Amino acid sequence: MAEMAKLAYLVQPGKFEFREYPIPEITDDQILIKVEGCGVCGTDGHEYKRDPFNLCPVVLGHEGSGEIIKLGRNIKTDSAGKPVKVGDKLVTCIIPCGECPACKNTPARTNLCEHCGVYGLFPDDDIHLNGYFASHMVIRKGSTFYNVTGMSLDQRMLIEPAAVAVHAVERAKSTGLLRFDTQVLIQGCGPIGLMVMAVVRTLGIENIIALDGNDNRLAIARELGASHTFNFTKYPDFSQMLAEVKAATSGLGAEFAFQCTGVPAAHANVWKMIRRGGGLCEVGFFLDGGPCEINPHYDLCNKEVTAVGSWVYTPQDYPTTFDFLRRAKAIGLPVEKFVTHHFPLSQIAEALETNVKMLGIKVAVVAD
Repeated sequence: MAEMAKLAYLVQPGKFEFREYPIPEITDDQILIKVEGCGVCGTDGHEYKRDPFNLCPVVLGHEGSGEIIKLGRNIKTDSAGKPVKVGDKLVTCIIPCGECPACKNTPARTNLCEHCGVYGLFPDDDIHLNGYFASHMVIRKGSTFYNVTGMSLDQRMLIEPAAVAVHAVERAKSTGLLRFDTQVLIQGCGPIGLMVMAVVRTLGIENIIALDGNDNRLAIARELGASHTFNFTKYPDFSQMLAEVKAATSGLGAEFAFQCTGVPAAHANVWKMIRRGGGLCEVGFFLDGGPCEINPHYDLCNKEVTAVGSWVYTPQDYPTTFDFLRRAKAIGLPVEKFVTHHFPLSQIAEALETNVKMLGIKVAVVAD
């Protein structure tokens, strides 16, 4: 009898079903992994609550890692050229289509691929083993993947969100506004905002303002080295908090801001906290949160703000991310403390509810 894989299917918003399928024979260009764990992303939470991508039924989970148990004969190295073998630990990146203008003309920006695939975020098919919220997963031909043997499971489950942060900071660096003495503001101290803060700290930047509505998250921000923290829920209106942010920046506002929430009002507000000649990197809107209103004269032109958007990550960001995680550990940044909850796969609904209710920082689902 064929060995069976256990999968947690999101069959409709708010409802998981556990199903079993035979583990398929892999081709010469595929890899079979035994999943060891996967972080729960905010995107997973949105899918769980309302299926905005119309993916159901779907096996979610894209912040995962596992152990190679079968390796196609054509696969000798990972996407960075590092040898791979059965028993190695693996993480995956994106699956570029290879055919669209972004893939053909800008190979360093395949995050902009028109048909980009991500494990845990594409619909069910005849393979079934497509997401990390399962016991096994098949890595398809054309995937980008990396050998991360030697890293702890918690470290491995943080690689994907860390790559989001690394890519955002690389986009911010393209403005030429990040220096050792730059006054940086980070709005939103969820997993991505905190990870952006950690990346900024590894660049040697120490003058950091953190904004959030959760005191526990702001406490982690202080552990990461934030020099000022503001809980926006403690102010009757935005203007009062803005006055304190301005006071903390010599009355001028931040030199550079990272907007890391998916809330339109937050995006509108962040422009007000940037000084003339400053910069902005928008990181928070991986889903359509709706429009917001800014005043182009006062918020953009009059201050000559340099703004960039950031969209997930590229395969090239992953090796940089590994270096970032090593550097963060070396200088004592408590990045692994971001993983605050571990749930077995059998309790995946509880894991998603914990994520949706924002009861921790990074919630993880691990093998039963």
